[in-house]
Amino acid sequence: MVIVTTIRRDALTVPTAALGPDNPLPPLRPLDEVHRIEDRDREDLPRDMARQIGWEPLRGLLPVRVRDGYGRARAPRDIETLVIENDRLRATVLPGLGGRIASLFHKPTGRELLYRNPVFQPACFALNGAWFSGGIEWNIGATGHTTLSCSPLHAARVTAPDGGEMLRLWEWERLRDLPFQVDLWLPEGSDFLYVGVRIRNPHQRPVPTYWWSNIAVPEECRVLAPAEEAYRFGYERRLHRVPVPEYDGVDRTYPLNSTYPADYFYEVPDGRRRWIAALGEDGHGLVQTSTAVLRGRKLFVWGTGTGGRRWQEWLTEPDTGGYCEIQAGLARTQLEHVRLEAGSEVSWLEAYGPLDAEREGEWTAVVRGAEARLDAVLPHAVVDAAYEEWRPYADAEPGEMLAAGSGWGALEVLRSGGKLPGTPFEEAMLGEAQAPWRELLLTGSFPEPRRVGPPGETLVAPHWRDMLETAPARPLTEYHLGVAQWHAGDRAQAVRSWERALELAPSLWPLLRCLAVADQEAGNRERAADRYAEAFDDLCRERRDDGESWTAATAALGRETLEALLAVNRVTEARAVWHRLHPATRERGRFRLLGARLLLAEGDRAGARSVFDAGFEVADLREGAETISELWAELTDEPLPARYDFRMRPGEPGAAGLV
Repeated sequence: MVIVTTIRRDALTVPTAALGPDNPLPPLRPLDEVHRIEDRDREDLPRDMARQIGWEPLRGLLPVRVRDGYGRARAPRDIETLVIENDRLRATVLPGLGGRIASLFHKPTGRELLYRNPVFQPACFALNGAWFSGGIEWNIGATGHTTLSCSPLHAARVTAPDGGEMLRLWEWERLRDLPFQVDLWLPEGSDFLYVGVRIRNPHQRPVPTYWWSNIAVPEECRVLAPAEEAYRFGYERRLHRVPVPEYDGVDRTYPLNSTYPADYFYEVPDGRRRWIAALGEDGHGLVQTSTAVLRGRKLFVWGTGTGGRRWQEWLTEPDTGGYCEIQAGLARTQLEHVRLEAGSEVSWLEAYGPLDAEREGEWTAVVRGAEARLDAVLPHAVVDAAYEEWRPYADAEPGEMLAAGSGWGALEVLRSGGKLPGTPFEEAMLGEAQAPWRELLLTGSFPEPRRVGPPGETLVAPHWRDMLETAPARPLTEYHLGVAQWHAGDRAQAVRSWERALELAPSLWPLLRCLAVADQEAGNRERAADRYAEAFDDLCRERRDDGESWTAATAALGRETLEALLAVNRVTEARAVWHRLHPATRERGRFRLLGARLLLAEGDRAGARSVFDAGFEVADLREGAETISELWAELTDEPLPARYDFRMRPGEPGAAGLV
């Protein structure tokens, strides 16, 4: 019996670490982005690549907030899923977690085609913090993992090009202010999941645009792509051209042949079919292909070094198998942003499915053989035709709503009065976070809060900044205006706005914290420490309870205050701040590490060492961060214990000089 394509709601029950609250402090500091290169490396790059690497890289996270409230305690929880399937494939989608495809199961062979993480464990890999591994994720925004990694998307049923059902996901990406959609459908009898993607620029100016589809696959594989060269990027932040498959005497198309984490951006020649595949020992695996617009292909490997293996365990559970990533993007590398002209859009079609091919042997012959197998099961002309068939349906209005995203897109559409066929951002989608900004839009005045609490999110786009500048100069308005001015690069005016607000504000600590960051960025560390100490004292007087929002604010400001005081060796004051933190906050791994730093600053080397001996886990340890290994090196010459070894590059304290 033929099974037609269906879409249904379901749930996935897995050990889950709760996301917790977002950090309520606006992210004012520049990004410490690990994916950047030395200027000297640009000289030998193709002209278009060098231009796109240098064009408007992301400087900060505003208006998005940092997500660092998660921990590492996991308990079984249900995660909402949407399942789309036909008689050949079943795709399981997580609409509340960035629209991630958690599983792609091929029914005839009984094979899972992706790396399917058996747990949900956030870690600090997204641009704004929380991210998790596994499946297929849709990365939009800027270099790195999207800020939507752990955020909900809108989802609905839509008519597919073959008359069946299609699953539409859509949202408003806030770093670049771009609406996008991802349409998934399974033609009847097809072994391939089709994915139509569209990004639109509704603005009257060009916008830097970024997209990479990131596919996690088991790392015991060989990765094939139609390329003889690649651009290698490692965590030593160097980008250089290397041969494929063998580099430095080692075949790097086998992920387990590398020691340290690295990216390999394949140089697929113009005119060649765009595809990438990961095949296991038996020659079975997954292939991804697309229309030509999605030009880039990449392999990311964790490597076999201690740090890479530790990160693999950190993102899942021990003894569950490792993964690598194969990816496809708009540019050659993830260091680039492409130009999307005013009022224009970019769209393409991807296809995901099983591939059975020979993976061993001479590289060119193996690649040609795999491409011939792909052409046999999914001709390139079929992919191009499917794209043309999909394009008219990209504007089709959604039917039954299956999941809800944020209200930020609805606010932008309300402001502009524009229409985005196919991706409705209706006023009914507005929520509590958007309410004060809707009032500013409609009345010209930003409302003061009815009760004391941490301030809400700040919108920083030029049109919102203009509205704040003409609104009545109340304290909360001046606070948000200062944040928007800071984001625009007008730091002197931002400081003036925050200082004006101090005179009348009932709540001082948000303003003092902003001024402290300004002092730090200006190199005035002592005054920054003064303002941080005053801000934390004001917060401790003002907080009303031990609820989630106040606890998050106390932890976030307490951490920054401790770091500012330790930076200028004001150890006694730092200890006083430590004692005023909530006891549960002091037990978090990030604060255990800070506590060890504080003990070392007090001269208690043995006490600091005992923190390591007792054990701790920094749940929000940043990708590429060296804070743990650096503190350990200050304490002792002993080798870094494996449980703390997250080193991702040669040259870190105690790291071997291998690649």
